[in-house]
Amino acid sequence: MKRIALALTAVLACGLASTAGAAAAPWVEGTNYVVLHPAQPTTVPAGKVEVMEVFSYACPFCNKFQPVIHELERSLPPNAWMVFLPAAFNRAEDWPMFQQAFFAAQSLGLAGRTQQAMFDAVWKTGQLATVNPATDRLRHPLPSLQDAARYYSQLTGVSTRKFLAAARSFGVAMRMREADEQIVAMQVPGTPCIIVDGKYRIVMQSLSSANALVGLVKYLVTKASAH
Repeated sequence: MKRIALALTAVLACGLASTAGAAAAPWVEGTNYVVLHPAQPTTVPAGKVEVMEVFSYACPFCNKFQPVIHELERSLPPNAWMVFLPAAFNRAEDWPMFQQAFFAAQSLGLAGRTQQAMFDAVWKTGQLATVNPATDRLRHPLPSLQDAARYYSQLTGVSTRKFLAAARSFGVAMRMREADEQIVAMQVPGTPCIIVDGKYRIVMQSLSSANALVGLVKYLVTKASAH
């Protein structure tokens, strides 16, 4: 996790330069990306290539990585589709709650238009903050599912009761279990992590800029499209 954090710091420091020429870089299997065995199922329509970010709203590196993700989304070719998979492996920092809230929002059709707002609630406005900025320590208590439901209600108008019912549904419980199993199967070492087509896991610490990340993703989308 520490290596990923250092790599992401370097990526962000290099900024969002033009991606011209990035796809021509000599990307190396085993160095820049890992082929997953077995490949994981994807959720995008036929003919599309899935580009997945494994993330958590409570992950500070995912929050700092948001500008790169926005640039990546804008840069994807027409046959690529960006999706998001919330991780829950950091229980001490409330990640399971945010995972549950994400899948509830997704089941209600809210996740796509609330993604950035949720990061902002944790790291900018503090409405769902996990860390006390005055002490740099975890808050006690941490934000609850009810807190998240109230915030989603403020954002979208969906009642807290309806949101909580979705969050506590069998379907969301199953989706959480499947996500945990998939993250283990993909051998995700930390967040954020990018997976292309359920087959290729990017080695984040091998990259030195946002430009390189976008170029590598485009290369892997092309590679996946050829098979």
